[in-house]
Amino acid sequence: MPGNRPPSRYAPDQGLTTRMVTTMFLIGLLYVVFVGALLAILKGSWPIILLIAGGLFIAQFWFSDRIAAFSMGAREVTPEQAPELHGAVDRICALADMPKPRVAIADSDVPNACAVGRNEKTALVCATTGLLRRLEPEELEGVLAHELSHVAHRDVAVMTIASFLGVMAGVMTRIALWGGFGRVGNSRDPNAAIAMILIPLVSAAVYAISFLLTRVLSRYRELSADRSAALLTGRPSALASALTKVTGEMAKIPTQDLRKAEPFNAFWFAPAFSSKESLGRLLSSHPTLEQRLDQLGRISAQLARP
Repeated sequence: MPGNRPPSRYAPDQGLTTRMVTTMFLIGLLYVVFVGALLAILKGSWPIILLIAGGLFIAQFWFSDRIAAFSMGAREVTPEQAPELHGAVDRICALADMPKPRVAIADSDVPNACAVGRNEKTALVCATTGLLRRLEPEELEGVLAHELSHVAHRDVAVMTIASFLGVMAGVMTRIALWGGFGRVGNSRDPNAAIAMILIPLVSAAVYAISFLLTRVLSRYRELSADRSAALLTGRPSALASALTKVTGEMAKIPTQDLRKAEPFNAFWFAPAFSSKESLGRLLSSHPTLEQRLDQLGRISAQLARP
């Protein structure tokens, strides 16, 4: 049975599992507090609030991977259309003893790759045309092993849901303000003015806290995926070479193309920045290149020991 399938050969990461559980618990608790605050402030609108909260969460769980793939311009391809990419994915999946995900290509010169999907059955791994043009076969396999690690460890699903909860807070706030105060705003209730101030403040706090929590998890999961991919393939130098090449090539990409890719940085193999001094680097979803290369260097030395 699929439910009894043994784990893949990717090295388990207890630290990643602990961080995923902790992040989901804290963000879930934060979301419950947020909904509770909305219910307390907008007493007469509780059915709408609960309906919207439940509907958005269900929609996010079932359709987030499709929405993300569509937004990135990912186009699913067959083995005949992309034999080299499919061959690399086949080799990694055989090495890891895991089901093969759907394979897609995004028509973009930004050299990158990503994985989306709430589980192994719905997973999709995508590489951009810019990445495929620039990397050697061993480097491409290292990048794909990194992305498939996210699928095997299920952290891509956790990141997708966790990221969406902060966005959901903002959406619900706008709906609550629009639906709840059309009636309240016309009354002379002194509490209405206070509520009009409190709701955006609570929403902003929820978004900020959820953003910071997901960023902390995201940095660790990228290091975990690098480590797992290097140990699985036994070629940390190939992954280090791909990282160096992708990061170096990113500086040559037009700013307009980088800005299109920036919203999906949490899913990309390497972050896209439209400015070297961007504030995004301070709140990056990825560890620095130096941190990643340093870890791969230690793994390479470890594997070289007799």
